[in-house]
Amino acid sequence: MSDRPDWSRAPASTIARSVAEGSVAASDVAAAALARIARIDPQVNSFTDILSERAMARAEAVDAARGRGETLGPLAGVPFAVKNLFDVAGLPTRAGARINRERPPAARDAALIRRMEAAGACLVGALNMGEYAYDFTGENVHDGDTKNPHDLGHMSGGSSGGSGGAVAAGLVPLALASDTNGSIRVPSAFCGCFGLKPTYGRLSRAGSFPFVGSLDHLGPMARSSLDLALAYDAMQGPDPEDPACVVRPPEPTVAGLDAGIGDLRIAVAGGYFACRGHPEAFAAVDHVARALGCSRRVEIPEAARARASAYLITAAEGAALHLDRLRTRASDFDPAVRDRLIAGAMLPAPFVERAQRFRRWYRAAVLELFGEVDVILAPATPCRAPRSGQKTFLLDGVEWPVRANIGLFTQPISFIGLPVVAVPVWLDGGLPLGVQVIAAPWREAVALRVAHELERAGAVRAPVATLEPET
Repeated sequence: MSDRPDWSRAPASTIARSVAEGSVAASDVAAAALARIARIDPQVNSFTDILSERAMARAEAVDAARGRGETLGPLAGVPFAVKNLFDVAGLPTRAGARINRERPPAARDAALIRRMEAAGACLVGALNMGEYAYDFTGENVHDGDTKNPHDLGHMSGGSSGGSGGAVAAGLVPLALASDTNGSIRVPSAFCGCFGLKPTYGRLSRAGSFPFVGSLDHLGPMARSSLDLALAYDAMQGPDPEDPACVVRPPEPTVAGLDAGIGDLRIAVAGGYFACRGHPEAFAAVDHVARALGCSRRVEIPEAARARASAYLITAAEGAALHLDRLRTRASDFDPAVRDRLIAGAMLPAPFVERAQRFRRWYRAAVLELFGEVDVILAPATPCRAPRSGQKTFLLDGVEWPVRANIGLFTQPISFIGLPVVAVPVWLDGGLPLGVQVIAAPWREAVALRVAHELERAGAVRAPVATLEPET
């Protein structure tokens, strides 16, 4: 086997450092990534659009800047890809839907793409997703399902299945995704990678196709906590084009990753978060807790009601967004998505209003809990990745629909916009599991510190899936 680094699978931090030092050209890294995508992605089906010319032109611009002696950005030469609900100049913004392919091409890139490229990264393509982000499986009837790179017979998770699949398969070291009710954390868990759902309003959503405006977040996925922090830092900053993202100044996190966790109060979520899951989901949380020396348990109050309220608000807001399309183009929807949206359109307004009132109470109650602890650990999903096409699963002896209930443990958290890092856990030689590292609003740096400590201790890891013989 060659001693030369495999740039198509290298971490973002290694690529950026090597490009800045001149030990590899950004154009060589981009070419390696594009070649790996062409070779591997037909098995995974994570990409819907590959931007070879754009990626090479951007990489050559990075090389030219280095040749002129310019200081390169912290993501110099790093290939990345984005869920196809991000606007990409020159492409219709699909959002996983057949109908959206008729939209005119985007006139400019989404805000977060512009920030990533300002930091030196190179966009290589757009990624598969569940239709209109109303999905936890990674299945798409229009573009085909994204497969789990660690076992192609299993789900990637959704709705950011392409993002999870591309990162886990080693096609890109970084991917951008969205999370409304768990769509970063679920594929991170199923595909065995790191994911950050930031505080609601922390990262700009300008130039992305919405799902539920009051719950939508954008964030990165990666194969290390350092790469996650590098991407997060590059994308921070207020943006007047997103009304939710106009106040907070950037909060650099990379420099503080090695601060350790000695001063942090960490607890495991009990109650709602300790039932209705497979034993291995709770074993993963216990594994992380032991690695952190954590024995304290807390109970997030009324989490079941929070999940139900998130469900109602999602259904109602999602239906309102798509009502005209439902009236005129119903047959062009994925039937599973269409039926859920139609049900949301029929929800009585008082139900939704009560859910919003409860949301205010719940936020205050959880923030009070964060006066006692800094970090809460909880499972990301109730099980490992189900088999592709699986419709139901057993939770505590009760059969539940898979698509709607994979987010049992993620919805009560994003309901009030808390920052979460999903960390990948490997137990007993099976598929990976995910654990949520949950912090108080605007304290992403704390969650990232914990993730980094777990990675340093070897308790969590995100290996590249083996999809071809080593040469």
